[in-house]
Amino acid sequence: MDGSPANHPDAGWHPKHNPWVVALSVMLATFMEVLDTTILNVALPYIAGGMAASNSQATWVLTSYLVSNAVVLPLTDWLGRRFGRRNLLLACIALFTVSSALCGAASHLGSLILFRVLQGIGGGGLQPISQAILLESFPPSKRGQAMGLFALGVVVAPILGPVLGGWLTDNANWRWCFYINLPVGLLAMLLSGLFVEDPPYLRNNRPRMVDVWGLFFLTVWLGCLQVLLDKGQEDDWFGAVWLRWMALFSVVGLICFVMRQLSVREPLVDLRILKDRSFATGVSLVFLIGIVLYGTLAALPLFLQTLISYTAFQSGLAVSPRGIGAVAGAIFAGRMLGVMSARTLVALGFLLLAASSFLMGNFDIEIAQFNVVIPNLLNGFGAPLVFVPLTTAAVVTLRREEMGNATGLFNLFRNIGGSVGTSLIATYSQRFAQLHQNFLAGYYTPENPNYRDTLAAVQGYLASQSGTVPGAEQALGVLYRTLTNQASLWAYVDIFQWSGWICLASLPLVLFLAPAKGAKPSSEGMMH
Repeated sequence: MDGSPANHPDAGWHPKHNPWVVALSVMLATFMEVLDTTILNVALPYIAGGMAASNSQATWVLTSYLVSNAVVLPLTDWLGRRFGRRNLLLACIALFTVSSALCGAASHLGSLILFRVLQGIGGGGLQPISQAILLESFPPSKRGQAMGLFALGVVVAPILGPVLGGWLTDNANWRWCFYINLPVGLLAMLLSGLFVEDPPYLRNNRPRMVDVWGLFFLTVWLGCLQVLLDKGQEDDWFGAVWLRWMALFSVVGLICFVMRQLSVREPLVDLRILKDRSFATGVSLVFLIGIVLYGTLAALPLFLQTLISYTAFQSGLAVSPRGIGAVAGAIFAGRMLGVMSARTLVALGFLLLAASSFLMGNFDIEIAQFNVVIPNLLNGFGAPLVFVPLTTAAVVTLRREEMGNATGLFNLFRNIGGSVGTSLIATYSQRFAQLHQNFLAGYYTPENPNYRDTLAAVQGYLASQSGTVPGAEQALGVLYRTLTNQASLWAYVDIFQWSGWICLASLPLVLFLAPAKGAKPSSEGMMH
């Protein structure tokens, strides 16, 4: 289709209401949904205890949500065109809110997992719908500010989730991690019903039928992939036969889904959009930033709790400066996107993320709290500098009617990147620790004079504390704990440094983004 304004079915269309009112309406729901991806992380042990289940069984509360959420993400464009984006938004908010209430009232683990699946179905559409509505409601010159607001939801909410979840769990009950969604959901429904509307091209372009086979292959691909990523480390990855089957089904499902979508007349997800260089680059970069952001967000609280003896709430507070940095970064990125090129901002953001990762790579067991704050502020500030211009640059060469499809794929790859990052942290925090422990154990031999001196010093210290001569086993126990702590420390150091190298390796891809400052008008072949 020609990109000129005259040939667009919605040329000259503007929303009836102030775009910022529309933005507030949709962002309430998005913030609520993204918050739910992390708010339960610190509450899982309490859920397991309350439901008479093991911690392993309780993790299905997270996995079930992520699976259903991932499947719905790429479907939102088709569903929005079939039923109307406004109707779909209201239905998603309603389902998410009602299922939140059901989750809070669940009496056993099976019902909680079922209600979490429903909650994931409702929440899956909220991010891409909100992003598409924001991009369509604002003129090109204001889209950077709109994406700055969107970044506040998708970057700040996961950071605040563990803090809020820890506070609610400690001071009330884990069920309030779900009940807190009720007033927010009702307000979001009211505002969205009043102020959100569909552009003409959506009202006049309804797809006729659903691609059942495409939906089946999509569900198999993403469902098996998410289960593999969430349960891989727990069950030794490909050492478990059932996880091998998950991997096989996921690969086959992906291949069949791609072939199906490229061959049918009305695909569920138009994959041909990936032929656009800037969009394909944006999808690749958002996948990488998902790995880095969610990976470090998962690793840092574990580091603080296991090695520095922080409580869950204290570790959440220690990470919270990311939220302060993210607010400042989102405002800065939104204002500067019309002044600086998207490429420059994205590159600057990746450099800041790399710097923060390398700073965390210098942590030690005796680190002061102030030294945790600085890299978190840098990380929080850098994330929107990547996300805000990347969101606009990825779609700047697309037509307006491709927006819904693009936002669904964009958010899908960001979520997959986040799942990959979280899974890698769970795996390599243990495997790197084992590698370092095996290396350090080579120095714990009687032939090493430093080892003999240290062992004697520990025995002397224990004797001075207890007033009796301790056995060698007690001193060896102290040294073994020191060994395991140091091995775990170096594992986290490796993880943080690898995150920094991923950020630096992403920089060459930035050159393939569209070079425009902000979004250009469609008369120049761009989305208007």
